[in-house]
Amino acid sequence: MVVCRMTLVVRKMKRAKAEQRMKCWKLKKEECCMTFRKELRQALGGQEVLPNDWTTTANVIKETGSVLGMSSGRKIDKETWWWDEEVKECVQRKRLAKKKWDTERTEESRQEYREMQHKVRVEVAKAKQGAYDDLYARLDSKEGETDLYRLARQKDRDGKDMQHFRMIKDKDGSVLTGASSVMGRWKEYFEELMNEENERERRAEEMTVVDQEEAKISEDEVRRALKRMKSGKALGPDDIPVEVWKCLGEMAVHFLTGLFNRILDSEKMPEE
Repeated sequence: MVVCRMTLVVRKMKRAKAEQRMKCWKLKKEECCMTFRKELRQALGGQEVLPNDWTTTANVIKETGSVLGMSSGRKIDKETWWWDEEVKECVQRKRLAKKKWDTERTEESRQEYREMQHKVRVEVAKAKQGAYDDLYARLDSKEGETDLYRLARQKDRDGKDMQHFRMIKDKDGSVLTGASSVMGRWKEYFEELMNEENERERRAEEMTVVDQEEAKISEDEVRRALKRMKSGKALGPDDIPVEVWKCLGEMAVHFLTGLFNRILDSEKMPEE
């Protein structure tokens, strides 16, 4: 028999720090949008125009965003999009009942745990039904269609065994599946891409210089761009969602137009 004594250093895993985000999805409701605009005007001292300085405007918007509430920053499973506070509280009580049952092992604690299990199932069913009823009621709107398509895509991805396919076609159209042959084809493709003349760059060199006044960005261009932008997308470095700019309407159009033209004139981006 061999006896061994070992000393192991166990490294504690560090959890990624979750950053809170404003609950911008509430701006889909007109009453929440009106409340946000009202709070922003109060923060600006009753003014209807945003400050020209980007940093000041960004800070005011972020501070006003607290009126919508702040998310925990925790990554939420898309399957639990129907989750609400009542379900959360009920699940927490069930966990406490489970701990009590594991510790005491009495008939009373066992019965309490089983009752909490049943209650959680009921609350989950009610929450799901309410969420789906709300989704069906919003299907006539663009946001409702977007939510439905997002759920359908997630269900489709979850039902697939493979999420990535390692295959590509060569110059002759034959399918390559081996890892080395696929990597070789990508290498060949990028070598050709980087070493051939770019037609767009050649045309740009031939273009005449545009008059400075004609190069200015108009409010109508910004207005159309905001209208085309999709909601519910990932945030940029400024942490301000597109839903905020859409909610602010003409106030946002006027500010963003001035900001973009100042960037064009100075050729400098804001630090944030």
